[in-house]
Amino acid sequence: MKHHRLDMHDPLMAKDADVFPRAVVAVTATSTSDTWEHAQHAHRKGQLMYTLRGIIHCEIEAGIWIVPPQCALWIPGGTFHAARGSGEAEVYCLLIDPGVACALPPRCCTLAVSGLLHELISKAVSFPQLYDEGGAQGRLINTLLDELAAAPIEALHLPMPKDPRLRRLADSLLAEPADKATLGQWAVRIGMSERSMTRLLLEELGLSFGRWRRQLHVILSLQRLAKGQSVQTVALDLGYENASGFITMFRKAVGQPPARYLADRAGAFSATPQAIALKEADPD
Repeated sequence: MKHHRLDMHDPLMAKDADVFPRAVVAVTATSTSDTWEHAQHAHRKGQLMYTLRGIIHCEIEAGIWIVPPQCALWIPGGTFHAARGSGEAEVYCLLIDPGVACALPPRCCTLAVSGLLHELISKAVSFPQLYDEGGAQGRLINTLLDELAAAPIEALHLPMPKDPRLRRLADSLLAEPADKATLGQWAVRIGMSERSMTRLLLEELGLSFGRWRRQLHVILSLQRLAKGQSVQTVALDLGYENASGFITMFRKAVGQPPARYLADRAGAFSATPQAIALKEADPD
C-alpha cells in the first residue's frame, strides 16, 4: 500500500514550532489519504497529538502507542518517535515548552480527552500564531494545561522488550498475530527455557505473555476497525474462531465491547458505515 505524508496546513509544524516565541503552539493537521506516516524525529517541545478522526500509531523505543478518536498521545520533549495513521485523519497538535509542561506525565502515555478539554484544544488551534499570552487567550492556554495534567491515562500502550530474544518474539507476533503457539513453544523458538522467558517478560514489560499478547490484539484490532473492517474479519485475522471470542477478549481488556468503546470516543461515529457493521456484529 502506498503511504502518504500527513498534510500539515501550518508551516510551524514543519520547522518553526520549537523556536516559536509561545509556550504552546496549537495547529490542525489533516489527511484525506488512507494511510500516512512520519519518519522518526524529535522536538525540543513536548507534543500532544489529539485524534478527532482516524487512528494514530506511534512507535517509540519503549513501545507502541495507539490513539483512537477522542484520545490524545503525550510525547515529552526530546523523545524520538515515528508516527503513522490509519483512516482519514484529523488531528490537533499541541507543541508545549518544557517550562510549562512540568505537571504533565514524564513519560509517553495516551490520555482520555474530556468534553471540556476537547473544547479548550479546539479553541486553542483557532488562535493567531502570536496570541496574547497576558490576555484571555493566554488564560485559556493555562486552563488547557491544567486540564491536560488532570486527564486520565488510557491503557493503550504495548511495551516492547529490549532483550533480543524477546524482541524476536514480539516482532514475530506483530507480523503474525494469529499465531497460537503456546508459551512453551515460543520459548523453544527463541532459545530460552519457559521459566526464564516468563521471568524476563515480567522484568522487562511488567506483563505475562498472555496479557502482552492480549494487549497486542487490542491495539491491532483498533487499527483495523478504524479502517472499516468488520468485527468478524478482525476476529478471524487475529486467530479467534468467531467474533464472540474476540469481543469477550476486548471487553476483558478495556472494559467495553469494541463498538461501544469506539462510539464513546467519536461523537458522530455511530452514523458511519463501519459503526453500523460493528453494531451488527457486536450488539452490546
